[in-house]
Amino acid sequence: MDKTTLLKIEHLKKYFPVKAGVFRSTIGWVKAVDDVSFVVYAGETFGIVGESGCGKSTLGLAILRLYEPTSGRIIFEGKEIHNLPQSKFMQYRKNLQMIFQDPFSSLNPRMTVGSIIEEGMNIHKIGNPRERSAMVMDLLQKVGLQNDAMNRFPHEFSGGQRQRIGIARALAMNPKLMIADEAVSALDVSIRSQIINLMVDLKNEFHLTYLFISHDLSIIKHLCDRIMVMYLGKTVEIASRYDLFKTPLHPYTVALISAVPVPDPDYHIERIILPGDVPSPIDPPSGCRFHPRCPVAQNRCSEEEPQLIDQDKNHFVACHYPGSLKISTPMILTTDGII
Repeated sequence: MDKTTLLKIEHLKKYFPVKAGVFRSTIGWVKAVDDVSFVVYAGETFGIVGESGCGKSTLGLAILRLYEPTSGRIIFEGKEIHNLPQSKFMQYRKNLQMIFQDPFSSLNPRMTVGSIIEEGMNIHKIGNPRERSAMVMDLLQKVGLQNDAMNRFPHEFSGGQRQRIGIARALAMNPKLMIADEAVSALDVSIRSQIINLMVDLKNEFHLTYLFISHDLSIIKHLCDRIMVMYLGKTVEIASRYDLFKTPLHPYTVALISAVPVPDPDYHIERIILPGDVPSPIDPPSGCRFHPRCPVAQNRCSEEEPQLIDQDKNHFVACHYPGSLKISTPMILTTDGII
């Protein structure tokens, strides 16, 4: 079956200036996102994973143009939207919605829940007041909240309930793509599973496409169809969930997977401990950015930057020596997926 490309990112960059001195002169650049390209197909859940500070959240914000990209192309449903003036970009905004990481700071404390969910409808002139009120009540029920929540304020709810409100706010626009930026990382473990299951149910009901950003590979493994791994602003690997966990090719991906806990006392995996810290994005290493921490790095790795190349049937990796580092015990494959 042919796949329909919903979102295409080409060579996207987002640099932040580093200023110093009395006159606040620019002395350098934080290369938060540096030449990233990928596609998201309609109906899939595309995961972006990496350590904190790798640029994944900045990438999500740049796609929505909450950060204006430094360069590159953002193509949504075949239309270039990166260079549209904000007045014209607004018509695409309702199709691109975000679930933010922190449910405590992403909701206006001075607005009732009903007003928060309805705000986007007002901006985009969706329905009349009576219709909007009915839509808000319907959305609250779909995310598992009572109708009386409409007239209450965010501080009256728990973290998990606030995230449900954030999801309802995003759904109110009937979007085609939802970007979930660490949507469950601020929640208790018991609440995380409820929100994840809710997101899966809503995806099926509303025919959504997700761009799911997380540092937690166990969640990514459960939710995503395809996965992109980022390191220090760069893409290092893109593959299907099955291929990524069965045969990871980049040493950084292997190290991440080795750290995923498996709830099986008979399953043992040797964890790969990476030396040192993540280098500064202001002055990233030459060649492959991972080479100072890579267990299998060679001289070539510090001299030549690897290109993202398709190694095997849409399994892309940016490494001079793909597959040279292996997990001692491969991921367990079952009829239900990967554990």
